[in-house]
Amino acid sequence: MTDGILRRYPLGKGGSEVRTPGGLALEELSLDDARVTRDELRATPETLRLQAEVAEAAGRAALGANLRRAAELADVPQDVVLDLYTALRPRRATAAELEAWAVRLERRGAVCTAAFVREAAEVYAARGLLA
Repeated sequence: MTDGILRRYPLGKGGSEVRTPGGLALEELSLDDARVTRDELRATPETLRLQAEVAEAAGRAALGANLRRAAELADVPQDVVLDLYTALRPRRATAAELEAWAVRLERRGAVCTAAFVREAAEVYAARGLLA
């Protein structure tokens, strides 16, 4: 498994496993194509999960975990992500508020990100960084 995913890197080279949110393969992309909008240039959850597999296979577990959280958040509206980012800044949220974020994320299927928020809440509590 490890060798297989590493041989496929960089993803999209010579294949169509990397697609835009609208389903265009990389070889179909052209900046002068009317189908290629700003939204079509975003990373998809599938591509981010593939990148996570590559990172983990290369021994980069932390990068893989970051990419898995990014995959969970890829379809979350930007204003919600920015609100979460703000809540995660030191002294911006209480333990209860961070737990509410974790529950909200779990309901969206973002279990890795919810665990990350709970871990941040524990660290903030230990270091006196909660609101």
